[in-house]
Order: sequence, then structure tokens, then C-alpha cells
Amino acid sequence: MIRDPDSFNMILSAIERLVREKLIPREAEVTETDAIPEDILQEMRTMGLFGLTIPEAYGGSGLTTEEEVLTSMALSYASPVFRSRIGTNTGIGAQGIVIDGTEAQKKQYLPRLASGEITGSFALTEPDSGSDAGSLRTSARREGDVYILNGSKRYITNAPEADIFTVMARTDLQSRDAKGVSAFIVERNSPGLSVGPPDQKMGQRGSHTADVIFDEVRVPAHQIIGGISEQGFKTAMKVLDKARLNIAAVCVGAAERLLDEALNFAKQRQQFGRAIAEFQLIQAMLADSKTDIFAARSMVLEAARKKDQGTSITMEASCAKLFAAEMVGRVADRAVQIHGGAGYMQASVVERLYRDVRLFRLFEGTSQIQQLLIARHLLKQA
Repeated sequence: MIRDPDSFNMILSAIERLVREKLIPREAEVTETDAIPEDILQEMRTMGLFGLTIPEAYGGSGLTTEEEVLTSMALSYASPVFRSRIGTNTGIGAQGIVIDGTEAQKKQYLPRLASGEITGSFALTEPDSGSDAGSLRTSARREGDVYILNGSKRYITNAPEADIFTVMARTDLQSRDAKGVSAFIVERNSPGLSVGPPDQKMGQRGSHTADVIFDEVRVPAHQIIGGISEQGFKTAMKVLDKARLNIAAVCVGAAERLLDEALNFAKQRQQFGRAIAEFQLIQAMLADSKTDIFAARSMVLEAARKKDQGTSITMEASCAKLFAAEMVGRVADRAVQIHGGAGYMQASVVERLYRDVRLFRLFEGTSQIQQLLIARHLLKQA
């Protein structure tokens, strides 16, 4: 649902201008330094990009789901690391508080997340708990008015920059499944909390992940999201529904960039006395990529509109994430193929994006996990 087309088009135009004039020209710098320059971060703060999805009452823009995915597509035409830097504030690092937080929690954290003053992060995955999130081992034992957290989290996006963490920990220490898990807001300066060095990844330099370790970390009981224990897994699943849809939107934006790079190269590259874009086998790869992108974009927008209508989109979000993540991999592969040897060189944009987009088939639930979730919903409906 787009509430005010004129106002929203101004937001989209501003993002597209930022992408074209500021982000794309700095991509190589970000890759080389493994950091987003502070002046770009400040401009993103000034534009309100850290608060796009946070309700207006708490200083954000309060975008609808359809508006949100369209901004994700536009921003992700540049390197996905730029969107990743704001993504935990607009997404998983804040949405638990937005969806299930108490009024006091919302007032304390959402305005600062919306302004970009602080960065949020979502800590669910563990060294021995990934797709099987219900098996997590991080514990939270209660002592009076505080919980004592012990355990570690792995591959946590924006952990090196984060000021607060949404942490999933087991408060029912006798449970062996997701029902005993609670969601906590844990501040970075809490004694006993430490963040490991940034992970060395295949791609997405400039976007950081790291381990987060909890060693007897004391967290006030009022920091449980919503003030209710053993509801953490439900909160996590609500957050991941939106996160998966947004990753699908990011895949669409990245795929559109890859197609444009391939198309421009094909029009300029000469072989046998003419541009390779005139060869039918090249045209077939371009046409398949465009068809893939159109299908993924349509899926994302339909699911977003359903979400705005109040319909549960758990299955649709998984369908969109599965298709779009696989789609962008196919488009990236074709883009490298069209570039030939030039596409295998590190100086090539498509080489970098080829590595960057490989992640999308893994996080927020692997493609195989999405298949299982979709099948489970189909069987339940049947």
C-alpha cells in the first residue's frame, strides 16, 4: 500500500539520486577499505534512512510494507552493503521492539534507532544453532529482578557497530525447544558482553558480522521484549517474516544492477565485427534475466500488499525469499558469462556482485529451509 504517491515518489527519487551520485561512485572505496565512509553514513542519517520503517510516533517514516520493499529495491541497486548498514535498524534489529515491545521500550530505543544515533542488531544464530533455531543454548537464568545471560552468538550482522542487541536466550532452562526462549534487549556496554573481530567473508566487504559473547551478563527483567518471558521465538518469527521479504527485495535491486551492467557491456563489446548484444545466445541470457527479475519483483510486491492488508504472509515471504535469492544468483552468473574473461577479474563490478549476492541464499533461512517452511504450510492448509 502506497499512502501518498507524490510524497513517496519524492523519497524514492532522493534514494535513487543518492545511489547514483554518492553510493555507486564510492563502491570500490568501500570494498578496498572494508568500511562505509562516515560522510555517507551521516548523509543516510540526515535522509532518515535508518528510520524508514519505524513508526512516525517514534521519529521514523513509518513506511508501509510495500513502500519499504520499494525503497529496498532502489537502495540495493548500489552495493548491498549500504542497505545492510541501515538494515538492522529498519529491520531485524528494531522490528522486535516495534512489533512486540512495551511502550517504555519503544520510547527508550526507537527514536535513537530511527535517527541513526544507535545501531541495533539481532542475535539469534549460534555456533551450534542456525536453521534449527529452537535448539539454541544461550541461557538466561533469573536472579531476583535480573537475568544472567551466558552463551555466544555467531555471524551477527552489524555486531561490530551495534549499540543494542535483540538477543534470543533460553529462560526455561528445562525446555529443549523454542517454547522456552525469550527475547531480550541487551545494551552493548553491559559488563560481560564482548564482540569478536569482524568475520572475513567471501563478499560484502563493508558489511560486518561477528560473534557476540555473553559471560554472566546481567540484564534487568524489564528488558524482556514485551515484558513477557518465553515469547521470544514468536517475536523472532514475526521479525523474520518481514526480513525475508526485504531480502527478496534486496535481491531484486541487485539483480537489476547486474542486468544493466551486462546489457551495457554487451552493447559495447565487439566481436566478429559487431556488438555481442546482437548475438542471439547473448540475447537469450539477457531475456531470461529480465524475466527472472520481473517474476521476483511481482512476488515481492504481491506479498507486501498482502502484509499491508493484515494477511499473514509467512508462506509468501518464504516463497519470495526462496525465488529471489536463487534468481539473483542466476542473474549474477549470466552477467559474468556475458562479460567473459572480464567478468572474472576483480576490477569488474559483476565479479564483486557475484560474490556479494551468494550470501542471500544462506541468511534469514537457507533456500532449503524456505522449501521446508513452504511445504509445511502447504501440508497444514491441506
